[in-house]
Amino acid sequence: MSNIHLEICDSVAKLTLDRPAKRNALTPAMLETLEAHLATLESSRTVRVVTLSGAGDKAFCAGADIKAWGALDALGMWNEWIPRGQRVFSRLANLRQPVIALINGYAFGGGLELALACDIRIAASTASFAMPEVKIAAVPGWSGTARLAKIIGIARAKMMILTGDPIDVKTALAWGLVTKACSPDRLSNAADELIATISSNAPIAVQISKQLLDAGSAPLESIAGALSAYTDDGQEGVQSFSERRKPDYKGS
Repeated sequence: MSNIHLEICDSVAKLTLDRPAKRNALTPAMLETLEAHLATLESSRTVRVVTLSGAGDKAFCAGADIKAWGALDALGMWNEWIPRGQRVFSRLANLRQPVIALINGYAFGGGLELALACDIRIAASTASFAMPEVKIAAVPGWSGTARLAKIIGIARAKMMILTGDPIDVKTALAWGLVTKACSPDRLSNAADELIATISSNAPIAVQISKQLLDAGSAPLESIAGALSAYTDDGQEGVQSFSERRKPDYKGS
């Protein structure tokens, strides 16, 4: 079984880690399946928003399966396990479509690194976050150090990584690690509300805006502005505003 499922319904794609008995811990096979799903999403012209969640009520993802990488020698870690995770997580981060992580429990180690590769993180009040690698004489290997420091700041990232201690949702929200927190029973509804808002906007403009934010390159804005303005959606945005009606964006 793949343990990672992709469901596409209209313009929304749902990725689900489905290994709840093991807290959705990641295995090599799961990384391979995730990469295949990402290839499908990269080629999609209809998907506007992607969600990523973990099955069960205990964990989003407890990290990499220790049994999967614990048996590897140094060479295997260097040229196989770590590069594969970095490649797959970078591919997730570089999707054109916005990716929303729904964090319902533990997001530890590689699981937190997976959430950090998403654009927006919504968490249940029961969630907790940690980079506990130092507690087992390891270090974050899937670009977690860079992404965590970029999102919450270098000092807070150092505290999390050097202590390995978890933080709760209240702290994660204050630090900007998550953008919204809610009760566990509201997590799906909170996601649906955000999906509806994003999906109602012009998809090409949304995707270009995401790429601009990730690139951090101001000169690209002039090119991007021209491109988005002359799409069919760009014309529809101006026309619908003039006619005081809801726009009907087609993604073209």
